Amino acid sequence: MEKLFKLKQNGTNIQTEVYAGFTTFLTMVYIIAVNPVILSSAGVPFDQVFMATIISAVVGTLIMAFFANYPIAIAPGMGLNAYFATVVASEGLSYQVIFGAVFLAGLLFILLSLTNLRETLIKAIPSSLKYGITAGVGLFIAFLGLRMSGIVQDDEANLVALGDLHQGVPLLTIVGLFVTLILLALNVKGALFVGMILTGVIGFFTNQLSFDGVVSVPPTPVFFDVDIGGVFSQGLYAVVFVFLLITLFDTTGTMVGVGEQAGFIKDGKLPRARAALMADAVATTTGSAFGTSPSTAYIESAAGVGAGGRTGLTSLVVGILFILSMFFSPVVAAISNLPAITAPVLIIVGSFMMEGLARIDWKSFDEAFPAFAIILTMPLTSSIATGIAVGFITYPLLKLVSGKGKQVHWVLYLFAIIFLIQMIFFPVH
Repeated sequence: MEKLFKLKQNGTNIQTEVYAGFTTFLTMVYIIAVNPVILSSAGVPFDQVFMATIISAVVGTLIMAFFANYPIAIAPGMGLNAYFATVVASEGLSYQVIFGAVFLAGLLFILLSLTNLRETLIKAIPSSLKYGITAGVGLFIAFLGLRMSGIVQDDEANLVALGDLHQGVPLLTIVGLFVTLILLALNVKGALFVGMILTGVIGFFTNQLSFDGVVSVPPTPVFFDVDIGGVFSQGLYAVVFVFLLITLFDTTGTMVGVGEQAGFIKDGKLPRARAALMADAVATTTGSAFGTSPSTAYIESAAGVGAGGRTGLTSLVVGILFILSMFFSPVVAAISNLPAITAPVLIIVGSFMMEGLARIDWKSFDEAFPAFAIILTMPLTSSIATGIAVGFITYPLLKLVSGKGKQVHWVLYLFAIIFLIQMIFFPVH
């Protein structure tokens, strides 16, 4: 362990790394319950998503452990799963076709991770758009949590309205939300996971939650239930691009953020970045082959770093715990059937994604409005792709007419044209 993960060189030890691994796992284990809830709404069988979520998390996290030697965990990303579900629902396509889009996005991500094109793409897209996309996705998944719990419901006059808070599920959601908020305010480790457990306990004693068992043999994984040909026949190139774009920014941003916290960033660069990005790319491709949306580096890894994690041993522990979790599918299935347990997580994670808004120059109109357009459009159209398209079209346009066209990278002009054509002729609703 010492030689493999260079523990002394990184100023840590086995005990600290194991503790950090448990800490990271507890902060992100909610995904094995939340992800099946979201993707099953698109028709993907619960057991298939459950196993695919764990498999992709294990594959990505172990690659991160052994090849990048970073305490960063990988799992299917929030927001991307919601986008997956909305594309399936709005386009009337089979989930197999969208898995094909994810698979192709994963292959492209692998290729990008082997080249310098990734750096070009990241540098070309301005920070205001990156922060706007993250915030827009945050509002999108928070709104999803409000709707699935019944706190907000459809309304003909005003599109949406307050639901009946006297009903069991909305009421339990509110209780669970405040319980989790209190745990976060008290800096309780694994607050999101502990909040789910406490909400589940309340649901059990109020007869809203029942179990058909606790431990069972893991469900049989479904391999390559994917329709790649459908991606081309349906012209879903924009969908592939959106999956690739969000995963690229999300992963890179998380790695830089966690890297800075842990002191890994040297001269503005993250050592072994190529291996770290490859972990996410392979996890996305593998996950799609088994039945889940794209994977990404988890910002919750910062909790493990805060607990002292500095090497891949932390990630190894996370991977092992994910493997063990596959034996508890009855518990996860029961939790997933009660939206009040998972909805507070969606709402709170959505709030976490607002952080970047403080870094947008709101006094500069040509920087502020494209970000605002993204943030406004995503939740109101229930389409992450539409929000990104609006931002990428308005940003170069405003810069061009304000005499700042030379400040915009040529790649952005190319994206603007592509998105404009896509919105006119191939709209993704």
